Amino acid sequence: MSARGGTVAMHDLAIVNGTVVDGTGSAPRTAHVRIDKGIIVAIDDASSCPAETITARSTIDAAGRVVSPGFIDIHTHSDLTLVEDGRGESKLRQGVTTEVVGNCSFSAFPIEPKHLDLHADHLARATAPLRPWWTDLDGYADALHDQGIAINVVPLAGHGTLRVAAMGVDQRPPTTDELRRMRRDLALALEQGAFGMSTGLTHVPSAYGDFDEVAALAEVLAEHRALYATHSRASEPDERAAVAEAIELGRRTGVTVEFSHLAINRPDRWGTGAELLALFDSAREDGVDIFFDVYPYDASSSSLTQYLPPWVQAGGTTAMRERLADPSQRRRALVDMADGWFNGIPWLWDRFHVSSTPDGRHVGLSLEQISAQEDVEPDELTLRLCEEYGNEIQVVLFYRTEEDVSAFLRHPLAVVGSDGNAIALHQPSARPHPRNFGTFPRVLGRYVRDRSVLELSDAVRKMSHEPARRLGITDRGSLTVGKAADVVVFDAQRVIDRADFGKQPERPEGISHVVVNGDVVLKHGEIVDRRPGRMLRHAG
Repeated sequence: MSARGGTVAMHDLAIVNGTVVDGTGSAPRTAHVRIDKGIIVAIDDASSCPAETITARSTIDAAGRVVSPGFIDIHTHSDLTLVEDGRGESKLRQGVTTEVVGNCSFSAFPIEPKHLDLHADHLARATAPLRPWWTDLDGYADALHDQGIAINVVPLAGHGTLRVAAMGVDQRPPTTDELRRMRRDLALALEQGAFGMSTGLTHVPSAYGDFDEVAALAEVLAEHRALYATHSRASEPDERAAVAEAIELGRRTGVTVEFSHLAINRPDRWGTGAELLALFDSAREDGVDIFFDVYPYDASSSSLTQYLPPWVQAGGTTAMRERLADPSQRRRALVDMADGWFNGIPWLWDRFHVSSTPDGRHVGLSLEQISAQEDVEPDELTLRLCEEYGNEIQVVLFYRTEEDVSAFLRHPLAVVGSDGNAIALHQPSARPHPRNFGTFPRVLGRYVRDRSVLELSDAVRKMSHEPARRLGITDRGSLTVGKAADVVVFDAQRVIDRADFGKQPERPEGISHVVVNGDVVLKHGEIVDRRPGRMLRHAG
């Protein structure tokens, strides 16, 4: 009973005394957050509502810490890792409550059964080496539900997967019927709740699609008010041409464009980020709805096979191996590689580091170091490694600069995406890119607290409300009454990433509690094995 004789409401969960940063960019305030049935039902200013007056079955005292919306990782490759392991440990420990999957042209749907081997080979480039047993988005959602997931999933359809389903991994334009099949499969995915489509225009087979093919699919997206996320083409003479292509597609079709993991990989262009940002600003002034995601590291990661000439990769790994067994084609590959990767980026062999292989060999070493050990030229070594491991050899590339990363993060159009996977912390035979384990704490620690690149409220906005707004997610993304209770509690003075390149992963510091759909899944920094996550569906 209350002091006046009324009934005191008993809430499911209360987070009291915290500094609420609500995700909208508003100024922080000390407040209490009350949660019932997975929904935020009240946010009370501490000045007018003492914490002692709030009763709940479970209470988190967040005094001295920040309470913010759960982070939405707008660019991930957790499509199959969450089917294998629904805990999502590496992301939960960062405060991530929602993963956007299906990026860079790789998605777990649609699957054409007669091309299952090609689908599995294709997906192994970006996510877990697992053979799908479903065919469409609904079937994929069932697989996640059966596993049980701790975080929410937002699906995109991948252009590469659409191409594999319709025409395998052929290096050619689609026929009229094949393009019609891709458009039909995309429309079905959108009707089943996909939020958009991604391309990976340096990844085979998405790289084989020309502008007109992608535009034909983007028209379907525009009809459904869905997002186009593009891992851009390796355009010449530099990244400006790639940005221009994405802008033109948005202008021509009217679709909203997300430019994925904005970066400058060409050494002769390092430090010129302002030129790229000017293109985005100009496009926005012209009415093109475009934004970009970025992650806070000066290194990227992908399958080593991605950097081979596209014709070498045609047909999948089996065809690639057969091609490289032909001495004349192998010589041709070496000649083409001499021009660099992605249309002329030089091979800096000491900057390519192996991060994982199926048997753990070579992990942690650069291609230059392995070349010396094996007494073979680095380009020939690269072909041998791709022959041996196919798409299952991952590398980290140190081809970016801190200056450009900071400039991109600071820009108003930037949102944060890890480009990583939700995986277990323990990785005995691999040295994954630290973005899998530290992206969001790194933004908060390195770029907010230590370097003042961003204000705290703006950083949280770029990691919660803004990605939700861009995706069309209306039921979460900010601490607002009536929205889903996806919440993270962190210590702004301690939060930081600890994972590092070439080392066993470490958990970040400073993230104490994570709440997904009202359930506590990280408590005092430790995983609580609950699976309240679900697949979110786009309303169209």
